[in-house]
Amino acid sequence: MIRLHRPALAALLVLVSLAAPAVRARAQGDDAGPRALALGSAAPMRDVEMKGVDGKSVSIAGAAGAKGTLVLFICNHCPWVKAWQSRIAELGNAAGKQGIGVIAINSNDPSAYPEDDYAGMVQRAKDVGYRFAYVVDATSDVARAFGATHTPEAFLFDAKGKLVYHGAVDDNAREPGAVKSHWLADAVTAVAAGKPVATADSKAMGCSIKFRPGKTGAGKAD
Repeated sequence: MIRLHRPALAALLVLVSLAAPAVRARAQGDDAGPRALALGSAAPMRDVEMKGVDGKSVSIAGAAGAKGTLVLFICNHCPWVKAWQSRIAELGNAAGKQGIGVIAINSNDPSAYPEDDYAGMVQRAKDVGYRFAYVVDATSDVARAFGATHTPEAFLFDAKGKLVYHGAVDDNAREPGAVKSHWLADAVTAVAAGKPVATADSKAMGCSIKFRPGKTGAGKAD
């Protein structure tokens, strides 16, 4: 048995107390992966041009509206996106008329899910009726910068470019008629009116983003 003199024991206890917060942080998942953009932050990589389903390139800055900007991470294959896509189309199309710019971003690697390729995006936008930009994050770097992890996942910025809502569309993907909390719609209404958002954060629910390997900068579509 190792015996420590009091000075050595005291020093050891100090070291343990200093290390404890870091150990707790790791246990709580601080090093577990990307963190979503913090409320109050500006949109990262806002000037990166991404190819849209209309064949033209647009950036988050280019899609911004006078009253705010809604950034949605979606895709084609995910059952959660499919469950919400009609509501996403309705909400996004209406937001554009209220002075809020909308851009939907597909950051998925189509080699993992071929349905998420560019041709599939073009067809999906047409079928569902997206009247806002639907673009390819060709390296997944934009999603990484936002700390986005799910499809769908919403980030709403106010007129000053500050993040005021992050999370899910609403609280019931499967049953539109049973929705009790219209988080994103309520946030859009508040931002369009220049008012504070009542619920600024909710848990994004959906499929995990299928990130492309590496970080090489967003660019051309497949």
